[in-house]
Amino acid sequence: MIHQYKLGGYNIVLDVCSGAVHAVDEVAYDIIALFEEHSREEVIAKIKAKYLAKDGITEKDIEECYAQVEGLKESGELFAPDTFEPMAGALKEKTAGVIKALCMHIAHTCNLNCSYCFASQGKYHGERAMMSFEVGKRALDFLVENSGTRHNLEVDFFGGEPLMNFDVVKQLVAYARSIEKEKGKNFRFTLTTNGVLIDDDVIDFANRECSNVVLSLDGRKEIHDRFRVDYAGNGSWEKIVPKFRKLVEARGGKDYYMRGTFTHANPDFLKDLKVMLDLGFNELSMEPVVCAAGDPSELTEEDMPIVLDQYEKLAELMLEKDEAGKPFTFYHYMIDLSGGPCIYKRISGCGSGTEYMAVTPWGDLYPCHQFVGDESFKLGDIYNGVTNKEVQGQFAACNVYAHPECRDCWARLYCSGGCAANAYHATGSVTGVYEYGCRLFRKRMECAIMVAVARALKD
Repeated sequence: MIHQYKLGGYNIVLDVCSGAVHAVDEVAYDIIALFEEHSREEVIAKIKAKYLAKDGITEKDIEECYAQVEGLKESGELFAPDTFEPMAGALKEKTAGVIKALCMHIAHTCNLNCSYCFASQGKYHGERAMMSFEVGKRALDFLVENSGTRHNLEVDFFGGEPLMNFDVVKQLVAYARSIEKEKGKNFRFTLTTNGVLIDDDVIDFANRECSNVVLSLDGRKEIHDRFRVDYAGNGSWEKIVPKFRKLVEARGGKDYYMRGTFTHANPDFLKDLKVMLDLGFNELSMEPVVCAAGDPSELTEEDMPIVLDQYEKLAELMLEKDEAGKPFTFYHYMIDLSGGPCIYKRISGCGSGTEYMAVTPWGDLYPCHQFVGDESFKLGDIYNGVTNKEVQGQFAACNVYAHPECRDCWARLYCSGGCAANAYHATGSVTGVYEYGCRLFRKRMECAIMVAVARALKD
């Protein structure tokens, strides 16, 4: 299976199953489009009729180009067959019972009252609560006990707002560091924060102990302050931006993400990313909103062409900034054409519910943060482990081939079947397909590949 498209002045051909990406001229582009459905004679006749004597193109040129396409097919770089389905589930079977990461819900409360919050302002449709050191310690022990031979373990301090329980965060990191050598593990911590409570102590701690920090900023002040308000209705932009700038400067401008959310109010989100760049931030992420159907923030069909255009303009901006010597990172455009995840990982998905879980302040386990609060998805707890094997089995069965709609999608080996939470909230099944999100993802991948092609050709 191949996917062909034109973007940024490039003719791009992606061979889906080999992962090969080709930037070609017009003749090769058209030959590839005709190659599988027509005989050699038919293809050459059609190409001659269109290109012969145009721009100096000769019959020999066309025949040589056809031979090159044949060679690429023979070498497995074009029209490669999909031989991966028998491997589906193999990685999860091999690593069954092994957990590598926890999302620690250190605080089920928040000091902001964001209207689009999927977590009901940090309460997750339940009671406000703080994780105690004892529960957090047991969660870390649970992770170590169930991590098998894995050396690197990931822990994200999440909320609500985790800095509302900062003392416990510090205690838990100190405990983890105290057992690393004995247990043969290396903890990598991430902190996700809205920034309100950032101070010098937080900055020093984060820069010493956190491999990454995720900072919530929605870009333009008027957009950010429309949604990210305190309980008195006051916007938080003026309060947090100076703190974010100080933290990022102290981190040397690396190992962080400025994460925004775009909604029906700002499908023109490139304006928000430009504001972030103007503020000096260059590690950026802008995510489509996750909210209930019918919510005023929900992205609509009318928003779709605007968003798709914004992704293309963002790719153009990245290349312009490259030329100006001011490159920046956009999370969804990070792609490695020469390597990347192994095929087992690419067909298996994110690992939610199997190698990755969320822990509530009480120690309950859920497949990921987006399922917390839905009792039907409770997996068990950190004291007794995973007891709801039926639900875990649903997530273990999640892979790209579990979605019939994915079989004919050119992007399937990049999205691995997509987000189980988004699928569930859109369709009622973790193996369903969030079609709106798929359309956004495919455009992001086209743009990401184009940027990578442009950079590779320049190098």
